[in-house]
Amino acid sequence: MPELPEVETTRRGLAPHIEGRRVQAVTLRRPDLRWPIPAEIVQDLPGQRIDAVRRRAKYLLVDTAAGSALLHLGMSGSLRVLPADTPVTAHDHVDIALQGKEHRVLRFNDPRRFGCLLWQPSGEIHPLLQGLGPEPLSDDFDGDYLFELSRGRKAPVKTFLMDQAVVVGVGNIYAAESLFRAGISPLRTAGKVSRDRYVALAAAVKDILAYAITRGGTTLRDFLSPDGAPGYFEQELSAYGRGGEPCPRCGRPMKQASIGQRATVWCGHCQR
Repeated sequence: MPELPEVETTRRGLAPHIEGRRVQAVTLRRPDLRWPIPAEIVQDLPGQRIDAVRRRAKYLLVDTAAGSALLHLGMSGSLRVLPADTPVTAHDHVDIALQGKEHRVLRFNDPRRFGCLLWQPSGEIHPLLQGLGPEPLSDDFDGDYLFELSRGRKAPVKTFLMDQAVVVGVGNIYAAESLFRAGISPLRTAGKVSRDRYVALAAAVKDILAYAITRGGTTLRDFLSPDGAPGYFEQELSAYGRGGEPCPRCGRPMKQASIGQRATVWCGHCQR
């Protein structure tokens, strides 16, 4: 599933091509993805000027005066700006046609249909965005915040870090990488991690996510950036997907287990 860097890469790729453009029409080739596509997408979006493309957690919001189209890429979705006459494939479910002489469309392709296209009226917050924690790259997220929120928590620190009510957008890949960099075992109880170690963990999350964005995110399964190029951060992973391989620091075999039904890899020597 695309994580925060992939979604941010998509946002940055799309923004120069669609911001300031007016929506000419919306074509739905099916009535639903993960959930039914609301009527407002067809009724209210055409004719609107796209004022901005924002990201909140792993969601993209295409803002107009009437409201925002709320998109999630799901497991394998992608958004591309293409010439309107580009042949349609079996999994091209939505076209948002843009006014202008170039005749471009914003095309949503989603083979597994785990993504979504929903509507957020102007001035409202969609229920999916309510109750979310701070953005990990914002000033609201730091070690002191994690330490205070973790007191009394009995869940493993990796589960705590991946809780979207704690901080948004830190999925399995980046949680594993951040814990490795901070030297914290993913099995450690969240409430027993010290303030200093949470300071190191928050710094690791920020550094790794920021760097992954510059590298185009992580290529997993079907993800491609809007220009069709894969992300390259996968080539630099230290922990995720490396169970049984030598630890990049000490050379001992990396351990692997399931935490919260997610594969977890760590070094039993370097992470305590």
